[in-house]
Amino acid sequence: MERIRLASPFLLRTAQPPLASVEGRVVRALRRIGKRIAIGLDGDVWLVLHLMIAGRLHWRPLGAKLDGRRNLAAFDFPNGSLVLTEAGTKHRASLHIVSGEDGLRSIDPGGIEVFTTDLAGFRDVLTAENRTLKRALTDPRLLSGIGNAYSDEILHAAQLSPITLTHKLKSEEWEKLFAATRHTLEFWTNRLRDEAKAGFPEKVTAFRKGMAVHGRYGEPCPRCADKILRIRYADNETNYCARCQTGGKVLADRSLSRLLGSDWPRTMDELEALKRR
Repeated sequence: MERIRLASPFLLRTAQPPLASVEGRVVRALRRIGKRIAIGLDGDVWLVLHLMIAGRLHWRPLGAKLDGRRNLAAFDFPNGSLVLTEAGTKHRASLHIVSGEDGLRSIDPGGIEVFTTDLAGFRDVLTAENRTLKRALTDPRLLSGIGNAYSDEILHAAQLSPITLTHKLKSEEWEKLFAATRHTLEFWTNRLRDEAKAGFPEKVTAFRKGMAVHGRYGEPCPRCADKILRIRYADNETNYCARCQTGGKVLADRSLSRLLGSDWPRTMDELEALKRR
């Protein structure tokens, strides 16, 4: 890491260790901390990036200019620059610089990893509070790294309603949900890795060709051919198939709005700020 250039001073959220202290260090490791990308350098110093919804990383020629409002930072290496951009006017992406495992734990919301737990552990975590399945799957204090898009795909695969409360699920439904969660994440992880083999991934988006419901409002369900429906609340959007997931019920009445208002954070920032206590 030869140099870090910041175009937006608001990107950096920590003061210690200082930004200049990471320059000249060799990258030794990469990790995922929830939905954050952690870059480990010599001396157990970590750069932790959260791209939020609109942040993207691009590989550019060395010394790429940071002009325009979308460019937030550049991480310069001997053979090129990793440039962070963020679309839109609300810049929510963040960079933390932390030291050691304690530093990483300080920014970890605490959710469990789906592939390192069993059905009992999965169920115990999601039933600690009586939440809707949509909220439980995307709560970073409960499960690590599952966002809006893949929660839609998981619930469609499990044929479960996004507003079903966790305390209402039957044993066989827990088995379906756990299996669908693992299968969906494994499938898309492998697919996206395969796509990235040809070069640095530039077309990063939550809307993917081949998804069953997410981003497919008004299109036919791949299972039953009914039109995909959606719920919108604040910054959140849920896509679902009424026939496959809700017994044909359209989730768009006033009682649903009240449920969403009490169960979901109003913004993605509020959701990401949640920490396990």
